[in-house]
This record gives sequence, C-alpha cells and structure tokens, in this order.
Amino acid sequence: MAEYTLITGATGGIGEEFCFQCAARGDNLFLTGRSEKKLAALKEKLKEKYPDAVTESFPCMLNDEADRKKLFDYADGLGAKFSRFINVAGVDTQLAFEKYTQEKLLFQLRVNFEAAVSLTRYVLDRRADGLGILVVSSMSAVCPMPYFALYSATKSALVNFYSALRTEMKEYGVKVTVLMPGGVPTRPDIIEDIKIQGLKGKWSSKPKDFVVRKALKGAEKNKRIVIPGFANKLTYALTRITPVKWAIAFVAKNWKNKEKDAF
Repeated sequence: MAEYTLITGATGGIGEEFCFQCAARGDNLFLTGRSEKKLAALKEKLKEKYPDAVTESFPCMLNDEADRKKLFDYADGLGAKFSRFINVAGVDTQLAFEKYTQEKLLFQLRVNFEAAVSLTRYVLDRRADGLGILVVSSMSAVCPMPYFALYSATKSALVNFYSALRTEMKEYGVKVTVLMPGGVPTRPDIIEDIKIQGLKGKWSSKPKDFVVRKALKGAEKNKRIVIPGFANKLTYALTRITPVKWAIAFVAKNWKNKEKDAF
C-alpha cells in the first residue's frame, strides 16, 4: 500500500514549488487542482526532472462536496495512505463585502476553510504513521482586514483550527504546522500588489523556493507556526501588541481602494 504526500492547489505557484521540493525528497505525490490539463502538464514536468517519482493526480473543485467525494473515492481505489498533507489551495478574492455575490462568498469560504477541514478529516482516517499536516494560511490572518475581510477571516480560521487540532492529535503522533507567508511573487497580480506596497512589500515578500523550504523545515521540527522572513516575523510581533482598532484603521486606509476579483 503506497504512502503519498497529498498537495492541494498543486498547479499554482506555491503549490507547484511544494511538488518539486517534495519530489526531491523522494515523496510519492498525490496532486489535486482545478484543471486536469494543468495537472497533466505538471506531472510531465515532474517526470522529466524526477523520472523515478510516483505521481498520482485527480482534478477537483474543492468547494464542491460531490467533487471532493470523487477525489476521496479515487484515492480509496488506489488504497492510498498519507504520510503528509499540504493544503495550499485558496481563493484570494479581495473586495469590500457589499460587493460580494452569494456565489463568490460561498466559493471563497468553502475553498479556504471548508475544503481544508474536510480533506484533513479524510486524511486522518487514512494516515500513515507519523502523518504531517502543513496548511498555508497568510500574514493576512494576523488582524482583521477591512476590504479584505473574508480572506483574512478564513486565513485566521485556519490558524485557530489547526492550532487546536495540533493539540488534539499530539498523542497520536500527528504533526500540525501552519505556514503564514507574506507576499510571494508567483502571479502578475501579486507581483503588482507587492510593488504598490513599496518598501514594505519588498521587505515582506519572499520567493516561493525560500517560503516552501522554510515551511518544510519548520514542519519537520513540528513548529506550530512558520513565518518566513525577518520582516514578517517583526510585523507579526508588532501587530500582536498594537491595539486592534489602530491596526484595523491602518489596514482600512491602505486597502480601501484595492480590489482583486480574477480567481
């Protein structure tokens, strides 16, 4: 019975980097993303660089419970066990809440939180000894963010849930780590966001290979939270001692006129 590392959001910038770094470690990979075509292309790139790597994939719309069931059934058909679960999938729609449709808000909620928790429950029932769970949150989880409220709230929910789960699963030898990166320049819109933030954006952003390397190292050490980069660690520390109303006012001023709705 094969043991796999399950990676969601595998075809995105950070997700793909996790795939290559885990393949370099000799992991068998089980990948999922929205596009079957992109998954096939990713498998070919992995095969070219790591010809001996075992890679399975299954396309899935993670916000859809029925689609998740198909993913679970496919993995069960393989008799898969999981030694690692890396949840990267997320929706970073950025709008004032009044501009959301019901469809958009449910999509973001379900992908960012419901799907992560649902897959975690599935993996726990099919875990190999020493399962490691690594979930990608964000520095946006540090404080409430007006005009980015839904994203910030779902990323904060991940921190709270997986920090609690970590304690519940400790006696079973399951390690749980949450990654909280700042900006990671993987897409044109993210690169532009980083540029707009000026020096702050430049200092807080880190390349994907650095972020993933730090995440995997932190997970191996069973850290509760991994924050890549000194600037982000400093921001995290300062935000935690800053009065919430001041932090919220600062965010509102800087994010009021920014929108992103291209997911």
